[in-house]
Amino acid sequence: MKNNKSLKSAAFVALGAMAILSLGFTLGRMTGEITLQSIDGGAEILGLEFSPAEKDSMISRLNTQRSNLAELRQTPLQNSVSPALLFNPLPKGFEPDQNQKEINWGLSQNVSLPEREADIAYMPVHDLAVLIRNGKLSSERLTQIYLNRIKTYSDTLQCLITQMEDSALAKARAMDAEIKSGNYRGPLHGIPYGIKDLLAVKGTKTTWGAAPYKDQEIDETATVVRKLDEAGGVLVGKFTLGALAMGDVWYGGVTKNPWNLSQGSSGSSAGSASAVSAGLVPFAIGTETLGSIVSPSTRNGVTGLRPTYGRVSKAGAMALSWSMDKIGPISRSSLDNAIVLAAINGPDSQDPSTIAAAFNYSAEKDVKSLKVGYFEPFFDRRKDKNDLAVLDLLRSQGIELHPVKLDNKIDATPIVMMLMAEGAAAFDELTRMGWDDQLVAQHKGAWPNLFRAARFISAVDYVNMARQRSLLIEEVHQVMKDYDVIVTPTFGDPQLQITNLTGHPALCLPNGFNNSGSPTSITLLANLFDEEKLVMLGELIQNNSDWQAKRPPIFNR
Repeated sequence: MKNNKSLKSAAFVALGAMAILSLGFTLGRMTGEITLQSIDGGAEILGLEFSPAEKDSMISRLNTQRSNLAELRQTPLQNSVSPALLFNPLPKGFEPDQNQKEINWGLSQNVSLPEREADIAYMPVHDLAVLIRNGKLSSERLTQIYLNRIKTYSDTLQCLITQMEDSALAKARAMDAEIKSGNYRGPLHGIPYGIKDLLAVKGTKTTWGAAPYKDQEIDETATVVRKLDEAGGVLVGKFTLGALAMGDVWYGGVTKNPWNLSQGSSGSSAGSASAVSAGLVPFAIGTETLGSIVSPSTRNGVTGLRPTYGRVSKAGAMALSWSMDKIGPISRSSLDNAIVLAAINGPDSQDPSTIAAAFNYSAEKDVKSLKVGYFEPFFDRRKDKNDLAVLDLLRSQGIELHPVKLDNKIDATPIVMMLMAEGAAAFDELTRMGWDDQLVAQHKGAWPNLFRAARFISAVDYVNMARQRSLLIEEVHQVMKDYDVIVTPTFGDPQLQITNLTGHPALCLPNGFNNSGSPTSITLLANLFDEEKLVMLGELIQNNSDWQAKRPPIFNR
């Protein structure tokens, strides 16, 4: 059946690119005559059909478009250049609260310093902060403990790209001096941490985990790193990521799961999660586009917070998908993630996609005031004992749970092709110049093949995916707006795809182990910019269980 005229007209621009691809342009070369047959090839891929007369009419226009594309490609585009199209996750009529109040962390004042260095290394940020503030532990000593553990274990885990010993010790000493002079910056003062090596730091390599960029230096420091520095954080290392933010395979090997060294750490925030799990840092920064905080947090048995899209600046971070990338903390507790989020939150003139919003956590808020739902059909389908144990725990703590159903009228799976199109654009030169052959992973599901296939996603279909995404945002908002938090299984259902597309925040926390001894997780979801409610419920769970306190045995020494 012939497609209607409006669809053919709408696909016109995309067909030019498809026809060129069907001619087999490689490494940026555009040669060969555009024929009726080559148009047929492009049309077939797009699911369209044109008459001989229509195809003949197109040829001159397609030649013009091919010339325009060739001219466009003469202008080099750095990965840091974002498109003049901004994704906004806010539903119609929704505005985040911008009234920032003073944060009450409710930190204990009676924290004891353990004798064993391993026990110090596994302490949460909120306890380490008290020890440093009270002078029981110096930042320099704490930093040296983590540097020593990185030296001891990072090769085993294949989780480290750059150790920053000299600058870390210098910063730690400066933080100790500030405390002695009466200047205390807050709970991250003197706390060591690591970052995923897609965040730029002046004077260091920023490899993106990929061989073509393993010697790359970017002459800027990411906004997130700058904010953590201002909060008193001590950067000790840049950790691995799966090449170009996929999986756990990078140019130096496969990052390992501390619970099972025969298994990868998952990704793409592979090194960040592995290092936190093994006690090499108390927290690390990860990024998520479609599960890259949630998945390694699950695999490594740590707690990951994926903030609302737009809450945290992406300036200085490698772009994979401008409309889906998010930056967040990975640590050993919900409260630790809140402390980090408070430091990195806020709009940034260098990232026009950022959205001003308050983060008003307070230890005095009553967690039982939250209205909590759970995606009943997802739990019923999985019947996972660890997931159900979390629901039982919440009920035992006096939380009333309301069954919720996600209608899922808009199928999120096809919309995920937006990620593929944006990723292919972000690494256009990698594909056209043939550098993708240098990537370790070359299977059908790896970036080289996905980027090539994405060239056949039409501009028209990309725009229509974005329009369906707008409908998805409204659909999910209608479900979420009646609840403060919704509890959901982490995997096995479409919520991970959906909420990454809609930009909703998620807290992924350990909830036990499976039959093979590997960690498992549960996920909490909240409305846009309501991360403090995730932390409140996450704290309730973690204060009444010990899942997050477990340590991989071979690293507990």
